Amino acid sequence: MRAFVIDTTQGELFASVVDAPEPHDGEVIIRVEWSGVNFKDALVAEPQSRVRRSLRLIGGVDAAGIVVASTTSAIRPGDRVAVHGGDLGVGRDGGFAGVVAAPARYVSVLPSTVSTRDAMVLGTAGFTALASLLALEHHGLTVNDGEVLVTGATGGVGVWSVVALAHRGYAVTASTGSTSEHEWLAERGAARVIGREEIADRPERVLASERWAGAVDCVGGDTLHQILRSLRYGAAVAASGLVASATLTTNVYPFITRNVALLGIDAVEASAATRDKVWELAGQLVPSLEIEHLIDSVIDLEGLPNALDTIRRGATRGRILVQLA
Repeated sequence: MRAFVIDTTQGELFASVVDAPEPHDGEVIIRVEWSGVNFKDALVAEPQSRVRRSLRLIGGVDAAGIVVASTTSAIRPGDRVAVHGGDLGVGRDGGFAGVVAAPARYVSVLPSTVSTRDAMVLGTAGFTALASLLALEHHGLTVNDGEVLVTGATGGVGVWSVVALAHRGYAVTASTGSTSEHEWLAERGAARVIGREEIADRPERVLASERWAGAVDCVGGDTLHQILRSLRYGAAVAASGLVASATLTTNVYPFITRNVALLGIDAVEASAATRDKVWELAGQLVPSLEIEHLIDSVIDLEGLPNALDTIRRGATRGRILVQLA
């Protein structure tokens, strides 16, 4: 089968012919039709990656396709599935291949309304966005509460957050560092688009004005600090990004005087219950959305080096899909 190999022993990234995997206990074998390029894939491909846990592996942290073999009764040959997590593309061979073996615990049977291509238009990024939305609503966010901020809005998680929140009826403020993308984000559903520098408010004070009824932060670092100090009383931010920085320097005042919450969103080890809820929501949203507009580009395995560099630089808008079949 064809696959995209990351070989740090040689310092190379390349498409090659490799042996197809054999199933082990608790695993599912999937004939991959589509994969997607995520920021995490770019981190894994870096020569001195702190994320990668294998010297040589097939990349790709998510994939969708058809089950060809299964060692569990819950997932059967012929099922259309999506998979992410479980060290996929990080410590074990991932989805940039014609066939992938994955632990069944991380494999989800797709709703009838979601194709394998649709599933990778969502991918790990879309899954994270929908999980963020569900977490905010579980915390108490409603459409009548006011503006919801999305940072890093042109990236995969960001644009899916804008689309999903807007489709639910929320007033979405999208933040981006690219002024050329304001119209594109408005077309995706943002009620207002601002520059990333506009998030900071009254930096000389411990707390900023109460602005956001909720937020999805895909950036991290000082941006997350600025969100925390400007959330409304009792509001929450769902955080999943670190493209600006993994370091958060803040204080306790937003938490103890405004009762705000910082909700961590982990798509990798999400429980089966969370995965079911996210894909159920996806099954409701996808048929009524023009998701083709969320695709940056469609590539093959040979296009991955350039795509990884593009996403590392933050120069994408939406999802990069990898077609395997």
